[in-house]
Amino acid sequence: MSRVLGIDLGTTNTVVAVFDGGRANIIPDLSGNRTTPSIVAFTENGQRLVGFAARNQQITNPENTIYSVKRFMGRRHKEVSHEEKIVPYTILGKPEEFVQIKAGKRKYMPQEIAAMLLRTMKETAEAHLDEDITEAVITVPAYFDESQRKATKDAGEIAGLKVERIINEPTAAALAYGLQARESKQIIVFDFGGGTFDICAIKIEDGNFRVLSVNGNTRLGGDDFDQRIIDIVADDFRRKHRVDLRHDPMALQRLKEAAEKAKTDLSQRLETQIMLPFISIDGRGAKHLEFTLTRETFVSVCIDLFDELRSCCQQVRLGSGLWGRSIADVVMVGGSTRIPKVQEIAKEVFEVEQLQKAINPDEVVGLGAAVLGGVLQGDLHDIRLMDVTAHSLGVELQRDKVGMLIPKNTPIPCHKKRVFSTPQDEQTSVPIRVLEGESKLASANRTLALFQLRGIPKLPRGVPQIMVTFAMDANGILYVAAKDEATGKHQDIEISEGVGLDKTEIERLRKTAAEFDKMDARQETVVDLRNHGEQVLAELAEWFAFNRKLMPKRTEIQIASALDKLRNRVKGRDTAAIRSALKRLDRVVLPLRKAG
Repeated sequence: MSRVLGIDLGTTNTVVAVFDGGRANIIPDLSGNRTTPSIVAFTENGQRLVGFAARNQQITNPENTIYSVKRFMGRRHKEVSHEEKIVPYTILGKPEEFVQIKAGKRKYMPQEIAAMLLRTMKETAEAHLDEDITEAVITVPAYFDESQRKATKDAGEIAGLKVERIINEPTAAALAYGLQARESKQIIVFDFGGGTFDICAIKIEDGNFRVLSVNGNTRLGGDDFDQRIIDIVADDFRRKHRVDLRHDPMALQRLKEAAEKAKTDLSQRLETQIMLPFISIDGRGAKHLEFTLTRETFVSVCIDLFDELRSCCQQVRLGSGLWGRSIADVVMVGGSTRIPKVQEIAKEVFEVEQLQKAINPDEVVGLGAAVLGGVLQGDLHDIRLMDVTAHSLGVELQRDKVGMLIPKNTPIPCHKKRVFSTPQDEQTSVPIRVLEGESKLASANRTLALFQLRGIPKLPRGVPQIMVTFAMDANGILYVAAKDEATGKHQDIEISEGVGLDKTEIERLRKTAAEFDKMDARQETVVDLRNHGEQVLAELAEWFAFNRKLMPKRTEIQIASALDKLRNRVKGRDTAAIRSALKRLDRVVLPLRKAG
């Protein structure tokens, strides 16, 4: 197998790495940046921007700048009411429909936006390694459900990557941390990023990485803490000036960036100042925002979020039986683990004095994905992973009950069977509703799929023997089959339609992504040509100013006109017009420069 990239597709930042030279290495972009903002933007002229270029225009173009897309992956509209409120761009779809995002004149599936990020990572790696890359390992939060995992895999395929494995982020972090560990070691991986939270107990022994217990919240991250700061500052400004900044997209984006910075500042100090001059204007003039935020106030307005973190930690402690001296390390992963209160909770629940922060928390997941890539490409041996299911899986029974097949924290891959029967006399077909969740009530769990097993003989209820099989692969993708034992009639399904994309649609989106690449290439040509034109102008303007008095008046006018024409053309995007202006300037200037 050729090189296999490790990609950490994060809510806030994306990281790409590769296993090379006996170790996992982060691949920097051409500017030396080791992380790329997970942001995609679309400008008025149709240009697509990814990463830092997208982030740099976020304030002036908030409604067409897509960030935190990971929180919408594989979600129906009714499931993202909270997330929808804290982003400036438009979310589309009926309650039961899968989310679409409006940007410019188009609608995009979240997988398309994620694919743009992944494709950029692919291109960054290819430029760095000077070879074509087609395979990748992509990380997901351990608490991602079936739809979210499938959406991530689809995003990779749209980006032109064969996704060899989907790996849970905490497991990836454990791989990076414990690669050299040969002694028995039990660790907790506390993974808290911009949009999701995972907590895992993992045992490392002789190259075996076995997940013992997992918990988390895919709707809890640094973005939610930022929002609490935004709300208290906006409420204070509204009381003082009767203006709600949350209704102004540009003002809101400025406030969001200030909130992120304030949160970061409070990790180092007890108090910080938020100052945003000219944040608003009305008939009485400009309004300036000034707000003093203390760490104590920050903790108090986020207390329920901290309580949710603590609850998830306690569930993992109960599920694994690990705390205190039984834990070698609590490994802190993700930028949000820098919050002092978060560190305090981790120490308190697991009864440890110190936290493991030796590996950069922003890079460790990407490095771990690259380690698994090293295993798949044959450069690493004697490394074995045993992950677990993050959620329980079963089917709906009579009276809103659940028939469990795969309990939460079951090691994967796994294969489970259970016999069911018909609830009614002479029933010739049975609906198989596949459920995911921990509730004993079927209606309270998430429906992953619904299909019919037909052709059952007419028999009294309870007589037919219907074998239902659940098989989950190493990526956490579920396959379900139902078979009538008497007739052999069967029906099977891969839980894939849960994100609204089939193979034909994925291929169409992949081709669309390739068209974007061509547009980007054309855009790069325009930028290069404009830069060249500006350099020519700067050089010749100085030469012209020095020599114009020595020229015949007619020649002076011709050159001045040619310079003005090029100056106007480089402001636009018409490559033919720019080239024409450059040629005209050459015709009138070149004879003089050769003579001089």
